Amino acid sequence: MKASGIHYYFWMNSDWAYLGADRLEAIAHKHGVPIHYKPVDLPQVYARTGGVLLGQRSPERQAYRIAELQRWCRKLGVHVNPTPRFMCPDATLASTLVIAVNQAGLPVLDLYKAILRAQWCEDQDISDPAQLAQILRAQELDTDYWFPQAAKAKQQYQDHTEEAIAAGVFGSPSYVYQGELFWGQDRLDMLDHAIELHTESV
Repeated sequence: MKASGIHYYFWMNSDWAYLGADRLEAIAHKHGVPIHYKPVDLPQVYARTGGVLLGQRSPERQAYRIAELQRWCRKLGVHVNPTPRFMCPDATLASTLVIAVNQAGLPVLDLYKAILRAQWCEDQDISDPAQLAQILRAQELDTDYWFPQAAKAKQQYQDHTEEAIAAGVFGSPSYVYQGELFWGQDRLDMLDHAIELHTESV
């Protein structure tokens, strides 16, 4: 992680990443720092860091997740369906598409938010290439070009995952700034403060 800025590790199935997306952008813009977008394979992260996939968690933990989502949705004025029709399918293609577009130097905020919104707000299956093609077209991205590029980005997807684990990441979304890890969109205020303190000290 030699590049300065915010290293943003997130799962393309993360409802919490969707809730934090706009606020992260606002923080980065306020401080003039870049965001390095790094989709990761969260099931692999969990397997190697002691995490438990949602469907395997106790009923109490699953119920509390829904309560927290509802609280944050009310607070932020954002809609999320806690139990969408296609919940947390294989995110490989969605992730590699975002990586490919990002590697080309194009903005990815609207693209990754559209994919997350498709799952958490529109009951769409984001593992379905046809659904992803529709999202790409809505972003004015050529599917005939970007699907082959996504296939070439699989190693980078694994590299992001390895890098995340090395940085101490164990959940999504996670933000690393100046070597300090912040887990969860509910820590964005703390990330904001850390950037402010660092900016003042240099």
